[in-house]
Amino acid sequence: MKFITEKYYKFQIQHLKIILEYVSKYQVLHKYIPNDAIQLVEVLLDKYAFHLIIKNNRKTKHGDFRPLQNGRFQITINNDLNSYRFLITLVHEVAHLVTHQKYKNNRIRIKPHGIEWKMNFQHLMLPFLKTVIFPKELLPILANYLRNPKASTDSDIKLSFALKQYDEKSNKNYIFEIPLQSKFLHNNRIFIKGEKRRIRYKCIEIRTKKEYLFHPNAEVDLI
Repeated sequence: MKFITEKYYKFQIQHLKIILEYVSKYQVLHKYIPNDAIQLVEVLLDKYAFHLIIKNNRKTKHGDFRPLQNGRFQITINNDLNSYRFLITLVHEVAHLVTHQKYKNNRIRIKPHGIEWKMNFQHLMLPFLKTVIFPKELLPILANYLRNPKASTDSDIKLSFALKQYDEKSNKNYIFEIPLQSKFLHNNRIFIKGEKRRIRYKCIEIRTKKEYLFHPNAEVDLI
């Protein structure tokens, strides 16, 4: 008869918890990314250890990366992104992790979205640039963005607009679509659309008469 010691029993329980956590992590991701990208994403998760948290919408960002005090890493992604934007955001943040690990002991501080991050992001995205993962209409726009990726996909007007075509349909309008001098509602405040300044539109809040600049792809409610 083989006796199971308490120490062995605890080891087995801990091992089971690790397996369940590993499986559940991948099962959760299946909901958020294109099916044909799952295997490639699993490779990333296995190669670069980090704690992934799916969060409710944050208006200021799609995701973020941060080193934790215990020496581990954390990546958070918004839960309301369509599968293509979610995938791009996830790889974007993994590129931050890779860059951090490679240059954390560097005496010269590198920029968060500098050339080092850009190169890592391009390298990590390369295996995903396939028509089985991204729609053929989106792929060339994404590839063009990756030539010199910006800090956010929202900063690239063409890519931002292309990605929004795969969001759930809403009754909102894009700023660039509505006529000049139109009144619109944004964050429970009423504005009047003005002329375009370089990239963004100058808009006046009616109550305060203050001037604000809106991204062309900002979604608003036309009044």
